[in-house]
Amino acid sequence: MAVGRRIVVVGAGSIGKRHIRLLRERKGTQVEVVEPTPDVLASLQAEFGTLVVHDSFEAMLGTQPEIVWLASPTTLHAVQSIAALNAGAHVFCEKPMAYTVEEARNVGEVVARSSRIFNVGFYLHFSTGLLLLKEMIERGDLGSLLHIRAHVGSYITLVNSISRYQARHAGTLFFDYSHQPDLFYWMTKKMPIALKVYGFCGGEMQLRADPNIADVICEYDSQLITHVHLNYTQMPERHTYEVIGDEGWALLDVNEGFLLVGNRSRQTLQTKTFRQDRDDIFRAEHSAFFDAVDGKRPPETSAADGLISTMICAAALESYRTKQKVPPLTPSI
Repeated sequence: MAVGRRIVVVGAGSIGKRHIRLLRERKGTQVEVVEPTPDVLASLQAEFGTLVVHDSFEAMLGTQPEIVWLASPTTLHAVQSIAALNAGAHVFCEKPMAYTVEEARNVGEVVARSSRIFNVGFYLHFSTGLLLLKEMIERGDLGSLLHIRAHVGSYITLVNSISRYQARHAGTLFFDYSHQPDLFYWMTKKMPIALKVYGFCGGEMQLRADPNIADVICEYDSQLITHVHLNYTQMPERHTYEVIGDEGWALLDVNEGFLLVGNRSRQTLQTKTFRQDRDDIFRAEHSAFFDAVDGKRPPETSAADGLISTMICAAALESYRTKQKVPPLTPSI
């Protein structure tokens, strides 16, 4: 039977392996791999059996794949995205889009000239709880937004990192959790005008990064403040959001699957529960990407949207380094 869709996944760390496993479920799809680490490749083949493996990224592009699926370290995202697009492939790039604003803009310029689909992999757009929260905000259930807070603590990110790049590159905490600035923009369509970071590298954990604790406070041109707390220390992972408006508030626990909603005027408190397997979130993300490739919808997260979260992460790193308030740059691609 002819293969209908040929995909090459670049990188077989924990997230790459999940993509490989779920992509292989899809009918009419051939999944190939670029993975330079022998031990990782051996583990991958032990789990999945025989796979088509490419010796290098450059050699793989010479085989003209339809889709290149980037699950490589963040510092490689921009250069690999550009090379794959120029080779004529559609590109799914795991978040974040790039490690610097300049790199993200370079990707955006190539995307603008290309007829290929480019999408940044912010899978939380397909989380049931976050979709419920976004719908509440868009309906105005909470009134005018005043404050949004996210708390993400995950030592497991360092445990699962094969390359341990977090120990070598400053500020990976901000880029590994670029989900949160992306989600704030996705829910509000508001870009912060300034931000300040408070953070440090502390504790006695075996695996470390600089920083491994940080708080990012963002200001806007309206009466809104957002606050992201990030850490590489908590295990089991913690993942929550709280949104406060002048008519109500909502508290979402993504991992535990519940949403508390308070209403000020009625003085009521409601609890909504949901269950969603994490694999199903990724399956929904995959389906949306393939629909974009087939011309049925735009990419869920375009290069222009991916630039915004990259800018906020880069500004957070600058604020952490300088200990000063930093204005994010004006987004444009």
